[in-house]
Amino acid sequence: MSEFTDMIGQSKPTLVDFFATWCGPCKMQSPILEEVKQFVGEKANVVKVDIDRNQELAMHYRVQSVPTLILFKNGEPVWRTVGLQQRDTLIKKIEEYEATKSDEEFNK
Repeated sequence: MSEFTDMIGQSKPTLVDFFATWCGPCKMQSPILEEVKQFVGEKANVVKVDIDRNQELAMHYRVQSVPTLILFKNGEPVWRTVGLQQRDTLIKKIEEYEATKSDEEFNK
């Protein structure tokens, strides 16, 4: 969990996909997230969290349906949605919260 906390605590946005292997929409979300990851590159982290293997984390963030996507910045959730999301929607949200120079200086 400390690795997760470190990742979401960064000034660059981290999009977390809380998913389950048995979830149909989650399976459809996976290739979309790969496209998003390739598009945003180093500007953001895109990670997947299996709720069955990480129940404590899922409970902490009150994940009740999958897929649940939460965008974190500086350790705080800044956007949250449930259900299958399209590539452009996710990219737009990430770009809204991209790290700025002042973020990087603030975190030094």
